[in-house]
Amino acid sequence: MKLEEIINQYYDQLNENDLYILKYIVTNKDSCYKKSINELADACNASRSSVLRLAKKLNFSGYSEFRVFLKWENKQECAKGNHTASLENSIQTTLKDILHKEGDAINQLLFQANRIFIYGSGTAQTLCAYEAQRLFAIIHHYLIVIHDKAEFDTIASDIREDDLVIILSLSGDTPSLIPQVQQLVVKDVPFISITNLKNNKLAQMTPYNLYATSTATKTNNQTELISFIPFYIALELLYRKYVEFLESSNQTPI
Repeated sequence: MKLEEIINQYYDQLNENDLYILKYIVTNKDSCYKKSINELADACNASRSSVLRLAKKLNFSGYSEFRVFLKWENKQECAKGNHTASLENSIQTTLKDILHKEGDAINQLLFQANRIFIYGSGTAQTLCAYEAQRLFAIIHHYLIVIHDKAEFDTIASDIREDDLVIILSLSGDTPSLIPQVQQLVVKDVPFISITNLKNNKLAQMTPYNLYATSTATKTNNQTELISFIPFYIALELLYRKYVEFLESSNQTPI
């Protein structure tokens, strides 16, 4: 499990001071693991006890264990090496995270939903949504693709609590997306988020979150390379696990 995922898991227990310390740590992962607790506290303009309490809130036994975790995660980042190695690592992490995630609650949502809407917050994410629509049509589950923000705004008032919405977002923090998601929360409409593995607002707002790890790399001319293959893999796994659920429940998937 990565630091960002741990932050999401325990986010409700964190205060502003905790988040300030974590912001520094996330921004300086390559050096924080080298610091003693006093050095990290000084760097964050925080107290030693604040850093220790934060480590325990994140379910570490103390700062020493937290520091070992940060060192391990830094080694994982450094091991990526190049563009292809980074892609391989992203794919492996996505597979591992979703395959080991308990999926019964999500499968029940898919099965019980009156209608299933799927929305991608960008062009690449929308293409992923179309692939999900194609997959689920094979088992006669027809996903309704929401094509853009304007369409989402239009139909949001018609989405009911017996429906289900799947939202694909690379960052999970797209400002224009949050008001729409807040409407879903207020109306008690369940939604599944699929985002990059990082601390993000969308994942915090639903218990039904999946992570599609996509680590950006830069070319020599500083062009950023971001792959959406992990998002396709996440949706494929969502689909296949649902087919297995139907089969094990003596339902007919096709």
